[in-house]
Amino acid sequence: MATAAQIAKSKKKPKYSTRKVNRCWRCGRKHGYMRDFDLCRICFRELANRG
Repeated sequence: MATAAQIAKSKKKPKYSTRKVNRCWRCGRKHGYMRDFDLCRICFRELANRG
């Protein structure tokens, strides 16, 4: 789970557009991110198993 500081930092507009980091909207994780669902792989799996 991402800290509050990391989430706040990622919400700011970066100086260069290539520095933008996509994060999961549920947990704030930046790795294993799926753009189509705006989720990381772990949250996607949890929601898929729930139905």
